[in-house]
Amino acid sequence: MKSHSGTEMMLKNKVFLTQTDTTIGFVSQNAERLTEIKQRPPHKYYIKAVNSLKTLKTFTRIPSNHKNRVRRARKSTFIMPDGHSYRVIRDTHHLLLLNRLQWAYTTSANLSGQPYDEIFAKEAADIIVTPLKTKKKPSIIYKLGKHTLQRIR
Repeated sequence: MKSHSGTEMMLKNKVFLTQTDTTIGFVSQNAERLTEIKQRPPHKYYIKAVNSLKTLKTFTRIPSNHKNRVRRARKSTFIMPDGHSYRVIRDTHHLLLLNRLQWAYTTSANLSGQPYDEIFAKEAADIIVTPLKTKKKPSIIYKLGKHTLQRIR
C-alpha cells in the first residue's frame, strides 16, 4: 500500500482535465507539462488556482488597497505586482480536486490560440475528472498595482 505522501507526489506531476470554475481546463502542478501539451511559449505565466486565501498568502502579498476586493471576488483572476496571477476558487466541484492539491496551475484545455477540441483534451490529459460541462464565460482578469486597478479582460 502506498503512503499518503507518495500518492500526493504522484498527483503533482499529473495533468487533469476537469470542469474548472469557469471553463473546461487543464489543471496541474507541473507547468512544464502544461506548456508542452498546449505548445505554448515557455515564458508565459499560468494562472495559479488556490483553494483558500490562506494558501494564497503563502505565495504572494496582496496590496493593502485590494485585500477586500480579492477576498470577496468570484470567478476573478488577479495579476499581482510581481506579474504572477492567482484565482481563489470557490466552486465546490473544482474545490474537490484543489483541496487535495492546495494549488495548481490552470489553463484552458486547448492548443495555444486554438478553440477547444474535446478529443485533443482527453488524449492530452492523464486523468479526466467528470462531469465535463459546456464551456462557461472566462474569468475576469484584474491587474493590481500598489495603488491602481486595471481590468484586463
